[in-house]
Amino acid sequence: MPVISFANPKGGAGKTTTALIAATMLAENGASVSIIDADPERWISQWADLPGRPEAIRILSDVTEESIADVIEAESARSQFVIVDLEGTASLMVANAIGFSDFVVIPLQGSGMDAKGGAKILRLIATQARMARRAIPHAVVLTRTSAAVKSRSLKNVTSELTEAGVPVFETAIVERAAYRDLFDYGGTLSGLSPTTTSGLPKAIENAQEFAGELVAKLKEALA
Repeated sequence: MPVISFANPKGGAGKTTTALIAATMLAENGASVSIIDADPERWISQWADLPGRPEAIRILSDVTEESIADVIEAESARSQFVIVDLEGTASLMVANAIGFSDFVVIPLQGSGMDAKGGAKILRLIATQARMARRAIPHAVVLTRTSAAVKSRSLKNVTSELTEAGVPVFETAIVERAAYRDLFDYGGTLSGLSPTTTSGLPKAIENAQEFAGELVAKLKEALA
């Protein structure tokens, strides 16, 4: 089944949040999901220890450079979707995971520093694609954006990506308190309380739009 890796060598780009949003939305729509937590910080594994994790989601965190390919293969035979949250560095583990991916999501904030990190992943994808002699579909998703204002730096990054021919998700991940609350309280967005989590309906809408676009891009890539 499809393997989707989330990669950016710069920390703080919203990589883990975006991966968790995708995984929980897929699970809530009836899919079985394996999350391979390959980030040394183990944020998703910590989330899994909190109440409310959907039964459809499996978490695997004991992976190494040598084992990650075997784990991906095993989980892709078991679950409908495999989500890989990669470590924030351009390592051999990241390269191995990308080589086994059906789609790579590159979360970026609208800044020049994040764009440089994204460029490293794009080069790594290109290298792995040449080695595998196949295309590795990928796209950038802009993260931690403002719901009200599109900053000048965000506009510049978007323009530069488009001019460079880099695919970009139409749906950006908006900065929402609900996404932070997932890591504090566990579960899914629908399991949070709108009385204690501000902007929850908008967060759910944003997450649904992103997950829907991700599935559409994946279907197009696998067609």
